[in-house]
Amino acid sequence: MTSNIIETTNLTKTYGDFTAVDSISFSVKKGEIFGFLGPNGAGKTTTIKILTTLLMPTKGSAHINNHDIKKKRDSVRQSIGVVFQEPALDIELTGRENLDYHARMYGIERSIRKERIDEVLALVDLTDKKDVFVKKYSGGMKRRLEIARGLMHSPKVLFLDEPTLGLDAQTRRAIWEYVKKMNKDKHTTIFLTTHYMDEADFLCDRIAIIDHGKILVTDTTSNLKTTVGNDIITVSTSEDIKFKSYLNDVAWIKQIDSHENHLTLGVEKGDEKIPALIELAQQKSIQVKSISVHKPNLDDAFLHYTGRSMRDEISNNNTQQNFHHGR
Repeated sequence: MTSNIIETTNLTKTYGDFTAVDSISFSVKKGEIFGFLGPNGAGKTTTIKILTTLLMPTKGSAHINNHDIKKKRDSVRQSIGVVFQEPALDIELTGRENLDYHARMYGIERSIRKERIDEVLALVDLTDKKDVFVKKYSGGMKRRLEIARGLMHSPKVLFLDEPTLGLDAQTRRAIWEYVKKMNKDKHTTIFLTTHYMDEADFLCDRIAIIDHGKILVTDTTSNLKTTVGNDIITVSTSEDIKFKSYLNDVAWIKQIDSHENHLTLGVEKGDEKIPALIELAQQKSIQVKSISVHKPNLDDAFLHYTGRSMRDEISNNNTQQNFHHGR
């Protein structure tokens, strides 16, 4: 019996000449929190829609709880809960009524509906709001109710697509705690997508970095961070390309990556190496504009594998969206 609750092989989705999901293969273990980390347009939501039977793959295969997503679609749907980016609550109903309606849709018997509703409401701390109309809920409360709804039929896997998108920092943290709790208490496998580094770092046992429809690497957060060196030095100079050519001969530099306006170096004991870098630049008549050091994080890992920063990617996406909105 496999320990994997999700298994995919060469999963592909194309739209004409555009490939949204490009022959990805991965597995998710029972009981783990697994994350897809990538910018908007990376293929995260398309993958979730395929795995939840809302889209048919162009090629490849996938199994959820040992059910083929193409041949056993009803069995797959019985095994999963889904919380998509876009809200899907009836705001004219109370929280309890939303959950009761969902339970009826899944054929949950009346004798256990109330017990399940009380249980999931308590899990997401909405018991005292159960008889309040959803139109009076805050954004965070609505998100928590959607998570509760996704758990009503005791799914083996809960899919969360950008679960805290647009929420404030305090509410995001609260959602994380609820996700951790349901994973621990109910042993529910969680598959989430996110472009928030801190969210992936806090929640996920393992992460797949996905970009342009391709999975670039899958590993634990700690392993991903160490792949880029113990410390990260970011340096901007008057002649980055020339400076890099000299740095290639420095034995203690483990990794060098070039970016538009700076270089990043993977080194040990970064604080101790900064004076040596400045001295080398002075010897070569190169001006150091800025230099800093920090411990590696997931953004460094994303940068390492994709060649660009997630922060820059999000900024570019926001700029493009603002441009289109202003046209």
